[in-house]
Amino acid sequence: MAQSEFNLDHEISWFVLPSYWAKIIVGLISCMCFANSYDGDFVFDDSEAIINNKDLRAETPLGDLWHHDFWGGKLSSNTSHKSYRPLTVLTFRINYLFAGGFHPVGFHVINIILHCAISVLMVDVFSILLGGLQYSSKGRRLNLAPKASLLAASLFAVHPVHTECVAGIVGRADLLCALFFLLSFLGYCKALRENKEGNHFSILWVLASVLLGAIALLCKEQGITVLNVGLFKKGLLFRITLLLSGGATMLCLRWRIMGTGPPAFTEVDNPASFADSLFVRAINYNYYYSLNAWLLLCPWWLCFDWSMGCIPLIKSVSDWRIIALAALWFCLIALICQALCSQDSHKRRILTLGLGFLIIPFLPASNLFFRVGFVVAERVIYLPSIGYCMLLTYGFSLLSKQTKKKKMLAATVLGILLINVLRCVIRSNQWRSEEQLFRSALSVCPLNAKVHYNVGKNLADKGNQTAAIKYYREAVRLNPKYVHAMNNLGNILKERNELQEAEGLLSLAVQIQPDFAAAWMNLGIVQNSLRRFEEAEQSYWTAIKHRKKYPDCYYNLGRLYADLNRHIDALNAWRNATVLKPEHSLAWNNMIILLDNTGNLAQAEAVGREALELIPNDHSLMFSLANVLGKSQKYKESEALFLKAIKANPNAASYHGNLAVLYHRWGNLDLAKKHYEVSLKLDPAAPGTKENYSLLKRKLEQLQKKGDA
Repeated sequence: MAQSEFNLDHEISWFVLPSYWAKIIVGLISCMCFANSYDGDFVFDDSEAIINNKDLRAETPLGDLWHHDFWGGKLSSNTSHKSYRPLTVLTFRINYLFAGGFHPVGFHVINIILHCAISVLMVDVFSILLGGLQYSSKGRRLNLAPKASLLAASLFAVHPVHTECVAGIVGRADLLCALFFLLSFLGYCKALRENKEGNHFSILWVLASVLLGAIALLCKEQGITVLNVGLFKKGLLFRITLLLSGGATMLCLRWRIMGTGPPAFTEVDNPASFADSLFVRAINYNYYYSLNAWLLLCPWWLCFDWSMGCIPLIKSVSDWRIIALAALWFCLIALICQALCSQDSHKRRILTLGLGFLIIPFLPASNLFFRVGFVVAERVIYLPSIGYCMLLTYGFSLLSKQTKKKKMLAATVLGILLINVLRCVIRSNQWRSEEQLFRSALSVCPLNAKVHYNVGKNLADKGNQTAAIKYYREAVRLNPKYVHAMNNLGNILKERNELQEAEGLLSLAVQIQPDFAAAWMNLGIVQNSLRRFEEAEQSYWTAIKHRKKYPDCYYNLGRLYADLNRHIDALNAWRNATVLKPEHSLAWNNMIILLDNTGNLAQAEAVGREALELIPNDHSLMFSLANVLGKSQKYKESEALFLKAIKANPNAASYHGNLAVLYHRWGNLDLAKKHYEVSLKLDPAAPGTKENYSLLKRKLEQLQKKGDA
């Protein structure tokens, strides 16, 4: 057995455990950190990637996954972000299938299990990186750094920056990518196995490594970098050629699948990349790198989103933040010099591999090769944290070698681990609900307009419009071109009948972004309320021009035509809404009511029956059709629908009131009296019910007098 030139473990005051116990401990502490996220909600990007992603549903052919992006859009579309991760989406689909719907527990549990599995694998990976790749005479790989590999794997398992990947379901992409990245690396190491004759090269294991790298790439784009990391391991030219050929093939296929070139991002996503000055771009990119490094060093200030003004651009060398990137490059250059020039070959190998794992997986997020759609994203440093944990462990070994207070150093390391565990638990809890997640970001990124927007949206969804207005206004103040905040604020003001301000905001939104279909529709609704019907119609048609399949806009257009007594146009607009969205209950209802009011009872009945076939449990449709049937003197069928509607919604006064009218017409006066009284109890001011009840009482009194006579 070849002997290690230097044993890192000699310098570390830490636990020595058998490999299986080390893996059990790492697995348990990694689970402990994130276990409280298991029953969290779908939060932030989960809505778009999971709930609104049609690729998860059984009716979508599996083949579509290979032509769609991560969010379910077509890769060929100019609006696609080109995030091609079909295997990750496939796991979401399996989750959805086994859970029987959108139940987040199963999704969260899989993420926690994946992180535990990756953390356990890290024990083997770090034993190779820190102790070297050496085998016994029987061909078994030796772990020459059990203490160092346990420490490094523990640091990785409990790093708080991983919370977004584990507690946020969308982070599944990073977890799967990391899993196959590590398996690919271990497979490549398997190809370098030694035997009695010397180095034994296995083409099969290299090919397996390339295949696993391809799977990692199909989980997330960073997966391709494993082949570059593999080049850091010494090997034959043929072996390197295989890796490079595999990588080039994957990149070509990936680019061909993307179809229309790189994705198009906006300035708010990544403002530095839109700067005219090369100096401003370069200086800010480097500042972003220093922020990522700081998140690895001190992961206390974490945020779900770092865009939209969270990090103001550096525009001058007099900006004090230049110190941060100067410090970063000072440290990197010092480490690179040591990795290249040190007399100690063991030190050179560890520093080279550590820097390789730190830098190479980060390259796709660096803006060096193409523009990315974010400023800082905690999820993208899941893989680079491997290199950080390796370098940190090596740093502890050097400190331990220099100091006599080894127990104090060991206690400090243990303290860091415990603090990180606590931070993971706190941060995981924040990721359990959108309210906690968004509010946690207010103190970290108070200048981020998106943070204020999301807090406002969360409050609006809960019905707290007054508080939501405050946050929407702040979002617009921080980013005067934030059209989504203007649209949402305009919507709330519209509902509060503050129509003039709502119109101003929505007009500004469509001026800034002329193809913003939702803002055009909402502007049309406001203009309709202001009785500016021609302008409203024009706004609706502009919305439809920019979004061809827009059922809600057709519905509102139909309402406009109904107000103008253009009944045929109204019916056509509502029919378009139901064609585009067959479950559009409001459009169906309006068609039934309009046909009923215009005396077209037979047509109203046909439309009502068609609607109920598509939406059989909609009580409002039952109610509307029951009214039509009652007028057509189909009392029995009408009664059955009224009763079914009341069973579904027993507190609707109008349901009881109209059923009472049916019984009144039918001559079933006792039941009519009963339902009039229920209706008046639920709504004492119910229109027409008091009058009808008074008529019924007079009729009952007359009948009683006749009976007495």
